[in-house]
Amino acid sequence: MSDTFEELRQGFERDCAAITDAESWKAVRDKYLAREGGAITAAMKRLRTLPKEERPLFGQKMNELRTLVEGRLEGLLQTAKAAEASGRGMPLDVTRPGFPLASGSAHPIKRLQAEIEQIFVGMGFQIRNLPEIETDYYNFEALNMPRNHPARDAQDTFYFDDTVLLRTHCSSVQPHSLEGATPPVRAISTGKVYRRDPFDATHSPMFYQVDVVAVEKGLTMGDLKGTLGVFLQRVFGREVKMRLRPGFFPFVEPGAEVDIGCIFCGGKGCPTCKGSGWIEILGAGMIHPKVLRMSGVDDGVYSGFAWGMGIDRVAILKYGVDDIRLFFENDLRFLQQF
Repeated sequence: MSDTFEELRQGFERDCAAITDAESWKAVRDKYLAREGGAITAAMKRLRTLPKEERPLFGQKMNELRTLVEGRLEGLLQTAKAAEASGRGMPLDVTRPGFPLASGSAHPIKRLQAEIEQIFVGMGFQIRNLPEIETDYYNFEALNMPRNHPARDAQDTFYFDDTVLLRTHCSSVQPHSLEGATPPVRAISTGKVYRRDPFDATHSPMFYQVDVVAVEKGLTMGDLKGTLGVFLQRVFGREVKMRLRPGFFPFVEPGAEVDIGCIFCGGKGCPTCKGSGWIEILGAGMIHPKVLRMSGVDDGVYSGFAWGMGIDRVAILKYGVDDIRLFFENDLRFLQQF
C-alpha cells in the first residue's frame, strides 16, 4: 500500500518538472485527476479489494495524495501560463521585464479641488473641513435666510428632520469660522453639497463646491475684486477676463454675479456663451451686516467678503467637458484622459 502511494507521488513530481505551458499542465492534471483513467482515481478503485482493516489507512493516504496533487497543480498553473505567454512554451525568463500595470490617478474633480485649496493656502486662507450633515441654523438661519425663505423649501433640500439636513452649500463656512473668532479671519471650505436637482447634463443632486470668507477691518469690494482676479487667473490662466454684475444673495450686501470671458471663443461669441462672450462662474459680495452680527462680529468695526462656486462647473469649463454626468459614471475611458 505504501509502495503504491510513494510511486504515484514520485511519478507526479517527475511529471510536474516537465510542465512548460498550459497544455502540458493540463496533461499532468488529467493523468492524475481525471475521473476516467486518472491514476489516483484508478488507485482508489482498489479500495474495495483490500482487507477491511487496511481500507481506512489506504483511503486516508490517497486523499492526502489527492490534496497534495491539487494544491501543487493550482500553484503551477499561473507559472505555466506565464511561461507560455512569455516564451510560447519556452522556459520562463526571470530576467525579462514585467508586464506594465495600469496605475491609478486622482479623479479630475478631486484634483481640481486640491488645486483650488492650494491657491487659497498660498493667499493665507485656512481650510475648514465642515460636516456634510448640517443643522438648519448654520445652513440657513445664520446666513440670513429666515424660516419663510424659498431656499429652505423641502422640494430643494434633503432634510433628516426639522433641524438636520444634508448641506446645500459650503457657505456655512461663514458662521462656523466667525463664531468665537477675533478677526482677521480668512477661511475656505470645499466638499460635497446636496440639492434636489435632476441628474442631467448640467445638474446633479450631489456636486462639489468651494466657499470663501474673509473678514477684517476696512475690507471693500476692491479687495473682493482683487482676490477674485488672482484666483481666476491661477485657475484659468492670466489671460482670463472678469466682470461683476449686480446680483442678490441673502448673506451678502451688495452682491455680485461674476462672469469670465468665454474661454472657448475668446469673447467673440459662441453657443457655449450663448453669443455673449461671457460665462457666469460664481456669486459673490460683501458679507451682510446681519450675518456678521449673528456670528458675534461687530459690523461697525469689521467688514468682509464671501463667494461660492461650483467646482464641477469650473471643471466643465477648464477641461472642456459638456456633460457633468461624465464625472460621476466611473467610465475609465473618460477618467484616463486626465
